[in-house]
Amino acid sequence: MANVVLPDAVLVKSYVGGDENALATLIERHQSKIYGFIYSKVMDRDVTEDIFQDTFIKVIKTLKTKNYNEEGKFLPWVMRIAHNLIVDHFRKAQKMPYHRETEEFSIFSIMTDNSPNVETRIITEQVEVDLKRLINELPDDQREVLVMRIYDDLSFKEIADLTGVSINTALGRMRYALMNLRKVIEKNQIILTN
Repeated sequence: MANVVLPDAVLVKSYVGGDENALATLIERHQSKIYGFIYSKVMDRDVTEDIFQDTFIKVIKTLKTKNYNEEGKFLPWVMRIAHNLIVDHFRKAQKMPYHRETEEFSIFSIMTDNSPNVETRIITEQVEVDLKRLINELPDDQREVLVMRIYDDLSFKEIADLTGVSINTALGRMRYALMNLRKVIEKNQIILTN
């Protein structure tokens, strides 16, 4: 007799009904896909193992409390749990980089205050004023494209649509705007760094 492949929904129902082997079958069936998905995001085998295990701990808890709503979408549901755990992992890693205190290393040696001081703020403001003055001296069509690209963060396709020109024309105007800015900066020996 050939092996009958039971659908995920039937296995989930069996597991909720008390058949532990049904969960083992589900994990075995989807393990490589879920593990591969997690690894592709975190690129670390140990972290992947942890997230994979945490994923199935959540799956088990949800199934045991009968809060799982079966709609024939077991794998996408598990992938969503894994995705959320990956996001949580990166949030924690960003907030709390791990450093162990040793004789050679003290956490205080890497703690810095990156907020700008008064001098840096004044210089930055002056650079911005100078740059805006230079941009205002550009021909209208070049200034328009430069402002839309740099300050409004629009794509060249969006700029072309808004200005009624081709993408190549928008690209050309941006190129000329940058060339003209460079010429004025070099000619007047303006320093735009802080």
